[in-house]
Amino acid sequence: MNNSVSNTARLLGAGLRALLVLTVITGVLYPLAVTGVAQGLFRDKANGSELTSEGKVVGSSLIGQAYNLPLKKGEETPAADLRWFQGRPQNGLGVNSVNTQYSLLLSGATNLAGDNPELIKQVKEARAAVVADNSTATHRVRPSDVPAEAVTSSGSGLDPAISPRYADLQVHRVAERNKLPVDQVRRLVDDHTDGRLLGFMGEPTVNVLELNIALRELTRR
Repeated sequence: MNNSVSNTARLLGAGLRALLVLTVITGVLYPLAVTGVAQGLFRDKANGSELTSEGKVVGSSLIGQAYNLPLKKGEETPAADLRWFQGRPQNGLGVNSVNTQYSLLLSGATNLAGDNPELIKQVKEARAAVVADNSTATHRVRPSDVPAEAVTSSGSGLDPAISPRYADLQVHRVAERNKLPVDQVRRLVDDHTDGRLLGFMGEPTVNVLELNIALRELTRR
């Protein structure tokens, strides 16, 4: 009996010591080591790839934003602020209705099939809006000029980038709204176009938030 109690106590003691040692290693030392390496070598990425403007954090280069006018009385959705480059539609985003203590957007896709009437309607309306918004007195946008990402949302609804083609399509409108030369705005797009990864993977992209930060700085000179 005494041996049984002694063995049990010894096993419990060994288990508690193992628990304490593993807790310190995996719960304290390992997280501190990983955090230290991340902050030392990948500080920007470890902190969320934050972007700043005028000394303030204005967003992340990994998360797309909407550039809209304030919601007016009677409107269900705000109108786009056409002074800025616009990103992809965000039709898949949802609203937090479970815990209303927090004002959150839920990332997601529409999950509509390619032949779904609602999706077809969304695409047609978005294409017409892109043509109307980006046509100016001296530059006419045709429906065939509108790229696919301008009228469809991404799987997350938060894609931060657009194609150089869609950015170029918006150049005349942005230049007119901000009273800037078209060539100057086009150079801005070229300067913020990222090429293919390693020269052959993926497609060239333009980060919309980074581009709009540069546009804002340009308009304030």
